[in-house]
Amino acid sequence: MSNHNHISVHEALGGGPLADILLWRNAYGGGVVFVVSTFLWFLFEMGGGYNVLAFVANNLLLLVVILFFWAKSASLLNRPLPPVPELDISEESALIAAEEMQVWINHAFSLAHEIAIDGNLKTLIAVVSSLWLISFIGSFFNFLTLVYIGVLLSLSIPFLYEKFQTQVDEKLIVVHKIAHSVMRQADTVLRMIPLTHKQKSQ
Repeated sequence: MSNHNHISVHEALGGGPLADILLWRNAYGGGVVFVVSTFLWFLFEMGGGYNVLAFVANNLLLLVVILFFWAKSASLLNRPLPPVPELDISEESALIAAEEMQVWINHAFSLAHEIAIDGNLKTLIAVVSSLWLISFIGSFFNFLTLVYIGVLLSLSIPFLYEKFQTQVDEKLIVVHKIAHSVMRQADTVLRMIPLTHKQKSQ
């Protein structure tokens, strides 16, 4: 088999620190993400309905008060000021974020164009199916639980796929062929509908 059939999962995920975490090559980072996300989910979902907004606001309030009194006491007691880093988003980071957003926005516009202008049945079915699936799953869980499930899937699916990539790819090829056959038959049926109306009008 060619190298094209064996795409590196690590490279597909960007090949950086995030890819190392998602593939558990950085076990410490993956463990921290798992533990922190589990703790936050348990805190907000099982801890008496503690609100996320209230949690963030209270912690920021506490941090601001601590920094204020630390700075005041430092000036009075000749002690070092609080070690607050000078955070500044570089132009390069802003351009990278803008480019990523541009890709997603252009993709959304492209899908809308294919559906509304080109009348692409495959795109319509794919978008409708995806939105319905999201809506269906969302009816069982709240947003925070969905985010937590997303974190768990992100920490498991890439890792498992890398381990069993060959077997999974073989199954996906079969599924793709079946889906392509079904889509082609549905497209043929829908193309016959206008012809039927046209013949009746004549």
